[in-house]
Parts: sequence; C-alpha cells; structure tokens
Amino acid sequence: MQKFMLKLIDGKQLAQKRREEIKRTVEQLKAKGIVPGLAVVLVGEDAASQIYVRNKEKACEEVGFYSEVYRLPESTSQEELLQLIKRLNHDEKIHGLLVQLPVPAHIDEKAVIHAIDARKDVDGFLPENLGSLLIGEPAFEPCTPKGCIDLIKQTGIEITGKKAVVVGRSNIVGKPVAMMLLRENATVTICHSKTKNLKEELLTADIVVAAVGKSNFITGDMIKDGAVVIDVGMNRLENGKLTGDVDQASLEGRDCWLTPVPGGVGPMTITMLMQNTLESATR
Repeated sequence: MQKFMLKLIDGKQLAQKRREEIKRTVEQLKAKGIVPGLAVVLVGEDAASQIYVRNKEKACEEVGFYSEVYRLPESTSQEELLQLIKRLNHDEKIHGLLVQLPVPAHIDEKAVIHAIDARKDVDGFLPENLGSLLIGEPAFEPCTPKGCIDLIKQTGIEITGKKAVVVGRSNIVGKPVAMMLLRENATVTICHSKTKNLKEELLTADIVVAAVGKSNFITGDMIKDGAVVIDVGMNRLENGKLTGDVDQASLEGRDCWLTPVPGGVGPMTITMLMQNTLESATR
C-alpha cells in the first residue's frame, strides 16, 4: 500500500517572499519621491487587536512604508473616531486607512467602515470595493481571501475548471473568496451552518476553503485525495493553543495539501494588506 504524506503550504515563507518583492518596489517608488503610507486606528484594549496592530506596524517598517498608529481609549466617542477618519481621508501622506475591528459596543461598526474613503480602503471591506469585485472591476480585494488565492496558486495546481467548496459565508472571507475563485474559473459552492450533507459536498471538492470559526470542524474523512485545503480558522483552545477549522492530525498520511495553523493563512493576511497599500500608493 502506497504511503502518502500530507503536504503543508508554508504561508510564512510565501509571505516573506511577497514582502521582499514589495520592499523592492517601495525602494523604486521612494526614488520618485513616493512613500506608501498606512494609518491604523485601534479603539480600546482588546488583546488580540493589540497584537494584530503591532504586527501591522512591524510589517510597515519591514517593507519601508510610512505608518501612523492611533491607539484611542475605550471611552472614545463615535463622533471623535469619525472626525479622525475624516482627517486621515484627506491626508495625502496616507494611502491606506483601516480601523482595527472589533470596535467597542457603543460605536457603530458599519458607520465606521462606511466613513473610510473607498480609495484608501485597503482592507477591502467597503461595499464599493466588494461590489467592484463582484462585477469584475479593479478593486481592493479583502486581504485574507487575496492571501488564500495566492496560497492555492503556490501548490502549482490549476484553479481553472476545479470544483471549489467554501465553508463559511462571512463578508470578510467566505463571500469574497468565493467571488475570487469564480474569477479564477473554478466552479464554486458555498456551504454554511444550514447546509445539509456538508460531508458529501466536501468530498466532491478539489479546493476547500474553511472559514467557519469552529476548532477542528472539518475532518480527514470529509476531504478527498489530491485536494487543496486552505484553513482560515484561528481558534484559541482553553490551553491557549491555536487551532484551525481543519483537524490536521486526521489528514496526516493523506495525499493532499493543507495550510497549517499557525503559519498558513495568517502571515499572508498582513502581507496582502501591505500589497493593497502599495497598490493604493501607485494608483
């Protein structure tokens, strides 16, 4: 009996390669007097958000961007936050602007997202950008889905004509990654909590994108041989360990590809944020 080995897709390595490419382009832009600038706004004390913001700051430094970080107290009013966004929308040094989510409960998240200038929406969350993505016009693509597509292509497997199943229908990952797979000529099915026969759907998939937010929700018996599995899940167990939505142990010894958690999709998300900011600066 032939013994297979699970092939892990190294997101750290790919992210590093992409960052080096971005850094080279930034050096060329600086010679023309253009410095890509990113502003990040954090409201409150959410521990995970603070880590994400620090990582974004470090990434900016690494690729040579100009960056501004605003750490605002939990008590910041919605009006104060909207005024800051308005000022950054008009700041010519800033090409990309994002407010780290979640925001405190007294602030309307939608109002905050809608206040960002679509030309600086490097997170790709605004309806203008998502709508452009839907109809195939140039737009900022949401960072995590953009990283997912890059990771699939790293395997050398052709997306055109493949059956892709996306598990999860969020506006940040599920829906946009489905649109982007469609654009790459895959045949796409979106599954979610109300899907019947999820296992049967998954067993037909050449490409699986798991974005459910439930630890080890997808197991090896749901995945066919030869499939590429992109695990977007980031779930913290009681012991502090990070796990994905896919049970990696149950795929060991199987002939398929998988992004590990951590070290898969995560590093690509911030790198794609740098990529979007660079695109904004060159527009």
